[in-house]
Amino acid sequence: MPARKSPVAKKRRAVGEPEPTYVGLPAAWRASEAPTRETPLLLDTHVWIWTLDPSSGALPNHTIRLIERAAASQRLLVSDFSYWEVAMLVRKGRLRLSTDVGIWLDRAGTAPGIVSVPVTRDVLVHSTRLHGEPHGDPADRILIAHAQTLGAALMTCDRGIIDYARRTPGIPVCDAR
Repeated sequence: MPARKSPVAKKRRAVGEPEPTYVGLPAAWRASEAPTRETPLLLDTHVWIWTLDPSSGALPNHTIRLIERAAASQRLLVSDFSYWEVAMLVRKGRLRLSTDVGIWLDRAGTAPGIVSVPVTRDVLVHSTRLHGEPHGDPADRILIAHAQTLGAALMTCDRGIIDYARRTPGIPVCDAR
């Protein structure tokens, strides 16, 4: 007589893990190597800030050109979570803006070519299930998961995120450096 399977084992097989919509090989690529790439771009919070303040000189010209191309075709995305992150950086004194954070965020949200995308529960849960050994910062984990679920590349200068993308299949990242 065959051994009976426990009810717990049946439950584990019946309820599978959700898969991200973006799957594939490691997808870290440099903005300088793909000036005509048509991938949607989700801006990391620091890249979003630098995009809105070109006088900072923080982004190289090849990255600015790629951002402009994406903006022209409505493929330049900003996570609603970045709004929270900007407000937190201001609150902690790690970021100074030229105006009140609420006014700055209102204006940033209407910048030409930038599409704000809401953070869903699926993104939040997926951020806790990233493969491999992801970046430890919860905000970065949420942005990685958001890019993955959108099928977009997370445009960042963060070395930790870029290194994670290079060693982990299915993590789309554009190195903006």
